[in-house]
Formats: sequence, C-alpha cells, structure tokens
Amino acid sequence: MSVTMRDVALLAGVSMKTVSNVVNDQPHVHPVTRERVQRAIGELGYRPNLSARGLRSGRTGVIGLAVPELRLDYFAELADAVITAAEAHNLGVIISQLGGDRAREVEVLTHGLRQTDGLLFSPERLGIADRDLLDTVNHPLVLLGERIFGGPTDHVTMHNSTAARAAVEHLIDGGRRRIAVIGAHPNRRVYEVRPSDLRVEGYREALTRAGLDLDERLERVAAPWHPQNGADATRSLLADGIDVDAIFALNDSLAFGVVRALAEAGRRVPDDVAVIGFDNVDHGRFTQPSLSSVDPGREEIARTAVAMLIERINWHPSAGRAPRQYKADFSIVARESTGGTSEVRQPVNGRSGSTTSGMNESGA
Repeated sequence: MSVTMRDVALLAGVSMKTVSNVVNDQPHVHPVTRERVQRAIGELGYRPNLSARGLRSGRTGVIGLAVPELRLDYFAELADAVITAAEAHNLGVIISQLGGDRAREVEVLTHGLRQTDGLLFSPERLGIADRDLLDTVNHPLVLLGERIFGGPTDHVTMHNSTAARAAVEHLIDGGRRRIAVIGAHPNRRVYEVRPSDLRVEGYREALTRAGLDLDERLERVAAPWHPQNGADATRSLLADGIDVDAIFALNDSLAFGVVRALAEAGRRVPDDVAVIGFDNVDHGRFTQPSLSSVDPGREEIARTAVAMLIERINWHPSAGRAPRQYKADFSIVARESTGGTSEVRQPVNGRSGSTTSGMNESGA
C-alpha cells in the first residue's frame, strides 16, 4: 500500500495539517517540528500527490527550468542540481531545451512553461535590449546567466570576469607568460553582455595586472562552446606558429578539445602548454591529464535560484519585495593540466556570494 500523509503524521507525532504545512513549505512551522516531519517522510518514502495538491491549492508542485542546450555539460549538471534542490522542497521540475532559438525564448519568457508554478530561465539569444519584455511577465520568474541585467526580476549568476581573471592569474603564478584564450565570440557588440565577453575581459585584466602584453593573435574565436570548436581553434593557433605556453578555455567543453588538439600536435600538457577551463564539470576529473577549472558555484546557483523562485511563488504583491540579484562563490580547482598532482581547491578571498539590488558583472 502507498504511504499516506496520515502515516507520516502518526510516525512524526503531529497533525496531518502540520505535515501538509511542511510538504507545502509553509514558513510558520517550528524548525524542530519540520525536521521531525521531514525525517518521517524520508523514513517512510512518502511522495506527495502533486495532482491532488494542485487541485486544492491551484498549484502544480512543479517548477520549470529553461536552458539553451543540455548537450553542454554545464547545463546538464545545472539541471541535476536544480532537481536536487527542488526535491528538497518536494517540488518536481520540468526541463525545456530552447536550442538558442530566440522566438522560443521570447515565448517561454512571456508565458512560462505549461503545468508549472514558476520558471528558472537561462536565455542565450535575448539580451539587454530585451529588458522591456520582463515588464510583461506575470508568472514567478528567476533569471539565470548574464544576458539580461537590471530588470524587475530576481537574478542569479556567477562572477564571470573576476573568476576568469583568477583562472589566468593561476596560470601566471605557475610561470606561464604566453597565454592564449579560446572561446571568444565572433560578433562582439558593445551593447550586449555575454559570458564570453566577460571572461575575455577577465583574461585581459589578469595579463595587464601582471605587466604582460596583450596580443590579439592569442585571442581565438570558438563558437558554440563545443569540444570540436575548441580543438579547431587550437589547431589554428598552432598552425599560425604562435608561441604559447598556456591556454585558458572559456568552458570545459572547449578545454577538452584543446587538450585533444595539443596531444595530436605532440605538445605535452602541462609540460609544454598548461590548460585551464571554466565550469568544473564532472568529466574534467577523468581526462588525461585531469583538467584544472573554475568552479563557478553551480550547486549554490541552483539552491539559491530555487529558493528565490519558491519565495516568489508564495509572495504576495502587497509585500513589495524588490528584485534581488545574487552572485555565487567561485573557486579555482587545480588539477594535473596546470601542474598539480592532485585536486586542490582554491577559494578566492573576498568573493563570497552576495545579494544586491543592482549588478554589473563587467565592472566586478
């Protein structure tokens, strides 16, 4: 027989109403009581009847996550982290892959995902010029990523510029002086904000701070950020005869292609060329050599975004809560590709997660 709310109430020694309050994440339950109920839920394996709960409350008990593409490891692992965070609140997740289609992004932004109570949205094609679209949104929404800033909605993102600078400083601290960057966008526009642009800014700032010359030949375009494009950009760099002793790839997928191309060319990593990526996806621990990377705080991003979305779902307009913008902690994970013999995580001081009323990553 299936486990019921009554079973949970009996085991926890509370009323069914209290169990219902915990399941629906109501704020007025005493922490000790909440923990006892959650322990009973876990012990019995209780799963709420989302359909019945939805009929009673007008909610589905499901949130949406819209991302550009799950082929990229970062978004696949972000989706996993969002599911884990949502399950802690007894919520399901519907995931939509938008494929960089602007029309689909506009549709999802303005109307949300069907059968969901709110949306976590990471756009790829929408940008600052589309900020006015946020004024038309009438469903709970939390933005992810770097495409739209300053709108009337909560926003959770990462320290792109600062983290990229730290990655390049890690290479410089290892004695590297001719550092290339793979993953620049082919059509940079001053009125748009992209992760690639922010990370290239951080790359340049690190070189300038170290007194190293900026050489545009070391900045290589690669888009989209897939391993094949990382490999192709590296092959082009080497074919041009450019002296290089380190490469900063703007995401780990590009870095996998970089390492492959260097091996094909007989360049040893890290002896001849050190390599560092960005995102710290799980696969990087198992490459040969293992990949150093920036951990941008993916799990923290997921937990914070889900918590913010739940608050917006439960929020009453009369509360007048202003939009919040949050940047997660990051760290440098040093592995074999930059000369490490084992994984060493290096948190960057003074860059803890923070919630603000305004944000401009490029000025971080």
